[in-house]
Amino acid sequence: MVLTHEQIRLFRHNGYLKLAQCLPAAMVEDLKEGIRRDLRHQVEPVVRSKEGQAVRISKILDRGLWFKEAATYAPLLDALEGLLGPHIEIVKNRHNHATLNLATGQDASFHRDLVQWSRGLVSVIFFLEESHSENGCTQIVPGTHLLPRVEHLHQAEKTSWVEESGVLEQAVAVPMHAGGVLVMDGLVFHRIGRNRTEHSRMSMTLGYHSADELSQAEDSKRWLVRGKRSYMGNDRG
Repeated sequence: MVLTHEQIRLFRHNGYLKLAQCLPAAMVEDLKEGIRRDLRHQVEPVVRSKEGQAVRISKILDRGLWFKEAATYAPLLDALEGLLGPHIEIVKNRHNHATLNLATGQDASFHRDLVQWSRGLVSVIFFLEESHSENGCTQIVPGTHLLPRVEHLHQAEKTSWVEESGVLEQAVAVPMHAGGVLVMDGLVFHRIGRNRTEHSRMSMTLGYHSADELSQAEDSKRWLVRGKRSYMGNDRG
């Protein structure tokens, strides 16, 4: 799944890219089984709905081998290498969760996964069930990763220039088949859609970025999944 130059340019321009049928069916089923089991037994850390139902599990990279296998799936890393270069890390303290999107009576707010541009992040959503407009597919405002910083990570409209600009009205729905992966610039405005069906929409989300060549410190919240860490600071002896 090595990205073409055209795909890389589209990602840079729009802020997202769809990788259709990225995950094999057997991997998708293993992930769904593991997520359902941990939700059923409410294995902490768990996020619950207002009704008390477990709808999200966090720290998925510490839960089972199947999550790590998906996170390091070679065709996915091949694609990410086109965006991040050969040295790739997963951040454990942003995303690192799986969600069961159930029927809801209200829309979520638009948000970014970062507030400003100086340290990039590629957010990767693994779709384990089909996602479409009726069951709450992701909505994205293309190109908004190129706009100024925001004051609020969540509820983007709380930042005055966002509210005044009208950009959120330009959102588009991004349907995905089960096994597909959506790759987003962490700065693009996006939100989960409203599920109007009686069925769930299951996904998991991880954050990737390039290994920091200006940091020598080992960080337990970073997991090197491809390449190596190479310090390139000007103070090298």
